Amino acid sequence: MRDSHRVEAERVLARAVQEEVRRAGGGVDAEVLLGRGREALDGLAAVAGEEYAAYVAALDEAAAGEQSFGEAFRRAGSGTALLVTAVASAAAAGADVAFGVDAGTALSAGIVAGVAGAVTAAVRVAAVHVPAANRRAGAAGRPGGPEQLRLKWLTALEVRGIRPFLAQERAVAAAGSASATGPGPAARGAVPSQLRGADRSAEARRRSMLEQSFGQLPDADALFTGRRAELARIAQWVRTARASTETRPVVVVLHGEPGVGRTALALRAAHGLRDQFRGACVVDLRGGTAPGEAPLSTREALLHLLNRLGAPREQLLFREGASAEQQVRRLGELYHQHLQGLPVTVVLDDAVDPEQVRALVPERSESLVLVTAREPLELPADLGAWVHQLPVVRLAEPEAAEVLRAGARAAGEAAPGPAAEAGLLELAAGLPLALRVLAPLGAARASDGGGDGGGEGALERALELAYVRLPEERRRLLRRLTLAGRASLGAAAAAALADTERVEAGRLLGELARAGLLDLVRGERFRMHDAVRAYAAARLAADEDRAEAAAAHERLIRDYARLADSVIRMVDGKMSTRADRFGGHGFPSLDAALRWLDDESSFITAALRQSEGVDQQAVLDLLGALCDFCLLRGDLYRLGEINELTRAVDQGRLNRSVQWRTGIAARQLGELDKSRTTLTSLVDQYKEARQEAGAAMALLSLGITLHHQGNLPEAAARIREALALQGPEELAGDRAWSLHALGAVERDRGHLAEAVALLERSLALHRESESVHGEAWAHFQLGQVHVRVGDVSRAEEELLLALGLYGRTRDDRGEAWALTQLGRARVIAGDPGTALERLRDALARHRLAEDARGEAWTLYYLGQALEEDGGIDRAVRELERARTMFSRMRDVYGLAHARYHSGRVTRDQRAARTGNLRNSGFARQLLVDARADFRRIGLAHGEAWACLELAVVDAGNGRVPQALALCGEAAGLFGAYGDRRGEDWARFLRCTLLPYAGSPAGAREAAAELAALAKAGHGLRGDRLEECVEAYGAVLARGVDPAEGWQAWRLGLVPDLRAREVMGVPLPTPSA
Repeated sequence: MRDSHRVEAERVLARAVQEEVRRAGGGVDAEVLLGRGREALDGLAAVAGEEYAAYVAALDEAAAGEQSFGEAFRRAGSGTALLVTAVASAAAAGADVAFGVDAGTALSAGIVAGVAGAVTAAVRVAAVHVPAANRRAGAAGRPGGPEQLRLKWLTALEVRGIRPFLAQERAVAAAGSASATGPGPAARGAVPSQLRGADRSAEARRRSMLEQSFGQLPDADALFTGRRAELARIAQWVRTARASTETRPVVVVLHGEPGVGRTALALRAAHGLRDQFRGACVVDLRGGTAPGEAPLSTREALLHLLNRLGAPREQLLFREGASAEQQVRRLGELYHQHLQGLPVTVVLDDAVDPEQVRALVPERSESLVLVTAREPLELPADLGAWVHQLPVVRLAEPEAAEVLRAGARAAGEAAPGPAAEAGLLELAAGLPLALRVLAPLGAARASDGGGDGGGEGALERALELAYVRLPEERRRLLRRLTLAGRASLGAAAAAALADTERVEAGRLLGELARAGLLDLVRGERFRMHDAVRAYAAARLAADEDRAEAAAAHERLIRDYARLADSVIRMVDGKMSTRADRFGGHGFPSLDAALRWLDDESSFITAALRQSEGVDQQAVLDLLGALCDFCLLRGDLYRLGEINELTRAVDQGRLNRSVQWRTGIAARQLGELDKSRTTLTSLVDQYKEARQEAGAAMALLSLGITLHHQGNLPEAAARIREALALQGPEELAGDRAWSLHALGAVERDRGHLAEAVALLERSLALHRESESVHGEAWAHFQLGQVHVRVGDVSRAEEELLLALGLYGRTRDDRGEAWALTQLGRARVIAGDPGTALERLRDALARHRLAEDARGEAWTLYYLGQALEEDGGIDRAVRELERARTMFSRMRDVYGLAHARYHSGRVTRDQRAARTGNLRNSGFARQLLVDARADFRRIGLAHGEAWACLELAVVDAGNGRVPQALALCGEAAGLFGAYGDRRGEDWARFLRCTLLPYAGSPAGAREAAAELAALAKAGHGLRGDRLEECVEAYGAVLARGVDPAEGWQAWRLGLVPDLRAREVMGVPLPTPSA
């Protein structure tokens, strides 16, 4: 590499290092990293060797044709001219002296003559050399010239050489950190793929949302034509920005009058450049809104962008607690951080405020921001972006004629003849929207629209002409569509507004679309152009009776409430939160119903914003159905939007309904304290309003949250309180949900027989109320009961039933939980390979759904599977991650279990390295903390097993009396809830300890107790304990030397994972 070129390469390296330091938040030593980069620069430059060779060849070729001014002077033969000038100057001076002129004057005259001659010669050469040099400089900057090749070389060097080098350095640094804190060689050998502390759930959701984002863009207009120059300029600006060494977004302001095709051009560009960006999103800023309709706020725009581009969901749900200005600032920081280094396409439609646009332009990103506006937008000078203004003008006549003919074909009409085409072109005046609405009309003249054609008012005249030629039924529907808001809509909305059948409404929508008055968004969903909406709203006010318009609006809300309620009722069954009516809904299947509600959710939200004056029961039914669907699909952005909407309306029933769902959503996100606070307040509100059904459902949700926090006695009390309120027969569907929630609590308290009875009653009620979703959860909880007693085949049968039902209801979160428990069942069955496969699949699904609690429990079971598979170091790591997550979400129940298993696995890990149990201090502390947690939450099963594991540690460290006391405590705890299997293990460990207790009769006492234990066999004991009893009986028969110390650990006669996980509590005979 040439020295001058090395300087340029080092400049690029320095910029990249500065960005890396800024990205890492100052945690990288810039000087060290820059030094390493300079040392490796020759190797990095080799990957761009082809581009560098082309650049050098172009330089050499250009240099071959170059010449300096001196060379040009010599080649022009100017040396001879200078010699002649010098001789002439000397002759002039000599002649003056000969004629008697003073010598000084003669010398001056000679010098002046010489200078004049020299200047003349130089000017003559410069007149040829300077234009030639300018031409060569211009050629260097053209495509394929040296300057273009220089940029190409530097870009290749940065993208293929410097950035991968920095990524490698980042990974090495992260691996070094991991090895410094890792527990063993396996950890030291691993190189994490992400920076430490990265939120994998958020990353999984972001990746998924970005993959789906292009599919959510409106379809490109099939009638789009022309604009090739504009599209080429946008693509060129993107390429130029990518070739630059600076990381900046490209902002293109597309400005022009309404109907000229700004949005269509932006969408066509977004679709055309999708292979260069990872995601896309359109935001309607509503700058040209009708009177009485507010533009979209910056805060709402940021929330919309964050949702579509995959931001963490808790940022989209919890929106209260700060002023609007503080929220905008916080959301702006999150938005820029989220998109840093992530190239996406953002379409900001109908913008009017430069400051708002500035807030929505992502910083330090190679994104493309397409802004549509009516006038040029002068964006702030300090905006860190490449800003371009691109006027969108009316179409030229050939392109306009092409749009006209395409519109006629789309409408099923013959192409207009030359005379008719001329009349339509004159009337449309080059506006694409006017051309679309005029195309199906056939012959028309400018005078038909009541004007002179062209110029101002062309769009209004075209709309008027298209409107008057529509049949009355289409005109009425077009007017009433303005009542439905700005969101896309389908046949169901049109049927309600037109008071007709859905098939007929779909036909009318199709006719309006073919008439150019509606835009096809995707599938069978349509949207009105702003200009068409404004015109239709004016016609509604002028032509429609107010009472009929109000009736159409109320019918829209009522019909949608009925349909949405029917969909959720197909999922959840006959609950008090569903409307009483349940007639024919017209959906061929549950999947079709859920797809319909998924498509309509945006429209329903928009319709709810304009529900003033509508029957509040219908609004409540629609609101409740939409909230339940948001919970089912994990759409917490829309749930937060609805929560804000009801707060603004400030009506008690609506507020309580939405707050209940918000509390449930907080629990799903792992925000257990927030969920408990919200639901506790809500119970009081329902009781004050004397709404017992609502109070019962709030108590049920509160009980589930307390269950997740580990407060099992309080959880059971709250759910039983809910059941007391759900006694009436009409609340049987609600009672089914409370019964299966109570069954889950009693299962975890160790009351398995009661849990089975509750769950079977719940399952029967769910079937009676036709609740597919409720059946899924009841089967899921029953499957866990059978896992607890070691009946793996029955457990898998129940869990697979639950998995299938979750699939029918499109409950991704439920499917992830079912896979988690199926993986756990395989661990109990002694099949860790299959368990690991299922658990890793479940972990990815939980992260995608951002279900923190599901992720934590899956990590916990993954640690168990790794332990069984022999990867004890990795098991410790996964259990520690689970323990951290449980601690962060304040889930005491999960934290106690994670501490317990982390303690026993850490103990085994240290013992495997040292050959004894003497280095178990940290493990013992974890077990002590776990025992305290289990005691606090009233979980006798967990406390008893913590005592046994502590007894193993104490016995291994020579503290036999303490170990015997712990075994006695454990036996008492097991006996309290009837766990014969656990009690037998406590008695067996006591037998292994008695010979070392210091009593001369210890061995005889141990043999007697062991014989009694062997004689008292039962079907719940398990094969392993039988083998251990037999083996230790042989040891006692051979004789025990107390001086050798406790030997059961060395002989492997201690409980394993399956011994702890399977409870010896008898279950009732399965019901027929």
